[in-house]
Order: sequence, then C-alpha cells, then structure tokens
Amino acid sequence: MNNGRSIFAQLVEYLPKRRFHTLVTRYNGDYKSQKLSCYDHLLAMVFAQLASCDSLRDVEACLSANPSQLYHLGIRCRIRRSTLADANERRDARIFEDFAKILIAEARRLYAEDIFFPALNAAIYAFDSTTISLCLELFPWAAFRRRKAAIKLHTLIDLRGNIPSFILLSQGKMHDVKPLDHLPAEPGAFYLVDRGYLDYTRLHRLHQAAAFFVTRLKDNSRFRVVESFEADKAAGIICDQAIRLTGVKSAYAYPERLRRIKYRDPETSIVYEFLTNNFTLPARIVALLYKQRWQVELFFKWIKQHLRIKSFFGVSENAVRIQVWTALTAYLLLSIVKKRLALPHDLHEMTQILRLHLFAKMPVLSLFFPPPPQIQTQTTDNQLKLFE
Repeated sequence: MNNGRSIFAQLVEYLPKRRFHTLVTRYNGDYKSQKLSCYDHLLAMVFAQLASCDSLRDVEACLSANPSQLYHLGIRCRIRRSTLADANERRDARIFEDFAKILIAEARRLYAEDIFFPALNAAIYAFDSTTISLCLELFPWAAFRRRKAAIKLHTLIDLRGNIPSFILLSQGKMHDVKPLDHLPAEPGAFYLVDRGYLDYTRLHRLHQAAAFFVTRLKDNSRFRVVESFEADKAAGIICDQAIRLTGVKSAYAYPERLRRIKYRDPETSIVYEFLTNNFTLPARIVALLYKQRWQVELFFKWIKQHLRIKSFFGVSENAVRIQVWTALTAYLLLSIVKKRLALPHDLHEMTQILRLHLFAKMPVLSLFFPPPPQIQTQTTDNQLKLFE
C-alpha cells in the first residue's frame, strides 16, 4: 500500500466505491449538487465517526485545520458545516442505508468461516432492540411518550464476528415484536430472543421456515407436559420436557410441540425456563446457547460508547437516518479492515489507535505491528584504541 497516503485514505479503500456510485445514480443523489458530492458526504460522516466529532462544527474544524491534507484523505472538496448540514437534510438517506447493507453482506462473507460456538456447527443470531432517547421539542416527528421522543434500532446480530445482519430503524412507538415480521428466516439457523419477543404466531413462522429459536418462558404461560426427558441434574438441568400450549390464543398460534428446559445457573443459582423448538440438542447446550444472546447487548453498548448515535448533527428524520447508517458503515468498515488485515486487536483497540492517526502518512499495518526498537550501542571517546 502507498506509504504516501493517509491512514484514513487507506481505510476507505476497503469501501466498494463503484457500488456506492451505483446507488447514487439509482437515487439521483448528486442532482443539483455542485459543492458536496455524495461520496465526499459519506467520507466526511465516516471521518466524524472515527474521529469522535461531537458536532458538524467539530467536523469542519478538524478538516479545515489541515486543508492541504483533504486530497490525501480522499475528500475532493472543502467541507463546510452549512453545506454538510444541508446535505444531511436533503440527500436521500436510502443511499447510505443500501450501502451499509452492501457492507453487511461483505462482512458476513468474510466472517462466515469463523467458529463462534464450537458445540454447534450452525449459524447463530441474536435479536434485540435498543432505544435512543431524543428531545421531543427538537425531534417532534419521533414522539415516543408524552414528554419524550425516541427512535429504536432493531438489530439481528450474526454472532460470527458480531456483524449486524438485519437492521430496522423505527420510531420509539413501534412494538418490539413487529420487526419479527421482517426478519429473514434461515433454515437450520438458531435465533436467540428475549422473552419480550414471545409472540407465538411469529415464532411459529420461524418454525415453519425450518429455523430454530431459543427464548425464555413467561411466568403466566399455560401449557401441559406431554413427555419428560432425562435431566442431567449435575449440569444444572432441573427438568427437560415436551409441552403443548393450552391457552386459547397461544394453542391456536403455535399448535406444535415445544421443548421446555428448566435450568439452574451454577454461578448465580438463578433458575431459568427456556423455550425452544429444537429437540436434538442437549439441554445444557441450549442453556449455554441462550447466554450468547448477551452479545447483542454488548454490540449496542459498543456503538453507543464509540460511535456518535446518541447526539445528532441534525434534527430532521432524514439527518438522523443518515447519521445512524454512516455510523454503522464505520463499524462495518472497521470489522472488514480487521478481517482483511488479520489484526488480533479488538475493535475498541482499533478505534483508539486509529483516532489518533487518521492524518498520518504511514502504512496501516505499522500502526498495529510497530517495528522492534533498535538497540544502539554507545561508544565513549575516552576509551583507548588498541589498534590505530
């Protein structure tokens, strides 16, 4: 890689530029745009995420401090706060949404061979949502409660690499179970969901698609036991049963048999009741598998701490969507670079290192694998020479 290029320019080389321009043409993104092209807009927003800029004023200040470096960053025009604000308000957010989905497909392909759960050779997904609070006066379009506004990020995480394979951005009023209607069902895959998503009609659709789910049983669930299996008490399994739902609505929504596993966590002594449509896995594996659902919570925690999705550069719905999708683009870019360069560092270490060297002109690998220090021997002039 060219040593004369900046670190940021070397990073964005991993973005499929041609496919982005295809999206720009599809949505006519550069129509009547003379100052800031769509690609420069994308690079400026990704730079804001990687540099941890808190506002558009910070973005302008960072990029204007080194105007001669913009070309080496890959940006072909001068970035102004007002120009960037207008682009966030008017430019079609679907350009950045579809581009993030292209990166999702590429990242999933790169991590497809990774083994996350050695006891199970299958795709494993964790689904959940997180709420991002907003000011109701500034974001009236995102009304959530009487005095509060919010948006929700419904995310399906592929646990091989923690890649978000499905993302739905909605207003805070949307119920959490509704995105299950749009969830892509992969035959043979396992879907880990919290008991807040215990909707038997939607779970039955996963079952009909030959997919498996693992969730928790609600306390008020009505069922009858039709068969009991041998329970490994030493492994913390209290009971392992096949059940049928007996509630009027639930029995109609899910007419098939379900598997109920009662498990005591040896570390906390807390008793959990799991519900799944898989009857072949050992009960202990099902319990350990559900623990991996916490990975989606860690994903939400990471992006909220290291990316700018809690404070927004604009107040319109379009500006919010562009910022969220470009933040996810930055996350996916880091994941792709990590895999392409075979970096042992986690994403937290990568962001901390890259944030300080975005303008530096050096190979990316030299940031993560610095050369060993050279030991220099000091010679003193006072020592006599044996041979003249």
